[in-house]
This record gives sequence, structure tokens and C-alpha cells, in this order.
Amino acid sequence: MFEDLKVVELASVLAGPAVGNFFSELGAEVVKVENKKNDGDVTRRWRQEGETEQGPSAYYASVNWNKEVRFMDLGDPEDQAVVRQLLSEADVVISNFKKGDGEKFDLTYDDVKAINPTIIYGHISGFGSESDRLAYDLILQAETGFMSMNGQPESPPTKMPLALIDLLAAHQLKEGILCALLKQKDQPNQPFKIEASLYGSAVSSLINQATNWLMNRNIPQRIGSLHPNIAPYGEVFTTDDGASVTFAIGSDRQFQDLCTILDAQILSQQKEFQENTDRVENRELLAEKIQEKVEALECGELLKECRNHHVPAARIKNLKQVFESDKAQSLLLKEKLEGRETVRPRSTVFDITK
Repeated sequence: MFEDLKVVELASVLAGPAVGNFFSELGAEVVKVENKKNDGDVTRRWRQEGETEQGPSAYYASVNWNKEVRFMDLGDPEDQAVVRQLLSEADVVISNFKKGDGEKFDLTYDDVKAINPTIIYGHISGFGSESDRLAYDLILQAETGFMSMNGQPESPPTKMPLALIDLLAAHQLKEGILCALLKQKDQPNQPFKIEASLYGSAVSSLINQATNWLMNRNIPQRIGSLHPNIAPYGEVFTTDDGASVTFAIGSDRQFQDLCTILDAQILSQQKEFQENTDRVENRELLAEKIQEKVEALECGELLKECRNHHVPAARIKNLKQVFESDKAQSLLLKEKLEGRETVRPRSTVFDITK
């Protein structure tokens, strides 16, 4: 799709490289410039306990597929000349310089535009280009409310187990770059600068939790996997064979069908469970009654009946179980990086047909 596109990545860690990874998966030539004074992207050394020392870390491999890596010192005149040549040939540049570094290395948008007048310059910042705060995903999850509402009622505020804010910012930036590429079809000589911040991306993604506060003045509380507006939704139930399952019941019809599957039609007729608002108010009692029915059923048969009746349900799987499926296996990309066999899920999972 982007076989004629050249991208220069002046970014490290996760958000910026995830944007470069998006374009490399779609056929673009992506040249990743890493700081040789610091032995490259810092995530090369973010290894789990017991992980092999051969090649880069699994973390690094997650967003650096099929890139040409150049180790450069942006403060060295000879390396600067090489980078400027790369930029002069590029269609897109991705950066995540902290405040002042773009000026320090003469690699601001204006600097790069002087080298390449049609460049699309994408930049990711933490709290906006005018802020000098260091921004790791954890800090953004704390600052933007995600940690405050994530976890069980009795647990402390809890970080999500992946760098979701980095990924949200990466989505914002690549969407902006795609818009600029589309605009250049009408204005081929027009340069563009696109900036996305982790902070803005996080706040914009609060969606219904934000409106629950903005419109209802309801501060979201930690309720585990439960949904603040729907029930049963997110409660965890245990089947006869010890599997954990959950339901996402979004309508009265789905609840009625679930009750039929569980041979508990009487629940849908009881006043405290008839409508969604009633079920939200009485969700603990409802969960107890559903568990009494679920624990008598085998997981596979229960989920089969739910699929047959179009009731949203799932077994709660660990990652070993996830990647045992052919469907998940079909989404993997493999590559040998510096002597290490690496594998990661694709970031581009959409289909385009003519």
C-alpha cells in the first residue's frame, strides 16, 4: 500500500515507533535512527526476568518490525549530515524530541522543512510541545484519571497492564499523518506538521466516563470489570469445569435470552431485574443468582448456546490460551532481529478490498 513511501523515525520507546511500525507493516521503507551514544533505543534493554540477552528485548520487538536501523549521534557533524540526507529523501518524519532537543539538533519542523519543502513532520509530546515534563505512560494514566477508576473496589488505583496511552497517541499521530498524505494529493508541494500529545490523546479517550462526570457529576469509582451503566456486564462467573466466563448484556432482549440459556426465565420476570436500570441497582444479587446457574454448566456448552442465541459471552483467557488459536496465530509477524527470532501481533488488522 505504501511501497513508495519513505519514513524517517527519530523516535524511541513506544508511541513514535508504533507509528513507524504501522507504516512498515503497510510496505513503507522505514529508517529508524537510534542514539548510538546510549546504545540505541532504551527499550532494547527492557527485558523481563529470565529473558535472553541475545538481540533486542521482546518489548523493543513489539513495535520495530521491518525497519532499517541506523545508529547515529545527532550531536556529531558527520552523523548529522547523514540524517539530513535521509530527511531530504523522506516523505514523512516521526519525532518525539523532548522540549528543546529539536532546536538543539536543528531538527525542528522549520529546520526539516528547509531541507525538504514537502515533508510531513509528525511529532509526539507528553503534555504538549510547550511542556518539559517527562512523560511515561504510567504518569499519563495517573494524571488523566485512568488509574483512579481502574482496579477492584478494595484495591489501590491501578495501572493498566500495557502502555495504552502511548498507543492512543500513536493512533492520533498516524491518523493526522494519513490526513496530511491525503491532502497532499490535492496539494503535492504542501508541507504539514502534525502533533499529538499523550495527555490530549488520553483525555479524548475517556469517552463515556468523561461524560458521566461532565454531565452527571458522577466521579467514576473502581468497580473492576463492571460497567457503570449496564448489568450484567463484566462480572466473572465460574463454570462446572473451573473456567472463568463473563457476559456483556447490553439489552433487555439479551438478558431474556441469557435467562433462557441458564434455565432461569424467572429472573427476567422479577421486578428487580426486568430493566437495565433495575439490574444495575441490584447487580450483586443478580450476579449471585447467575453464578448458581453457571456453576452447573460446562464452559464449552454454555458459550456455544450463547453464540447460538447471540448473547455476548466469553471465556476469560490468558495469553497462552489466546495464542493457541489459529485466528490469533494468523495475526502474527515474525522477523530475525540481530540474531534473535522475534514475533509480535500485527498492528494493522484491517482489510481493504476494491
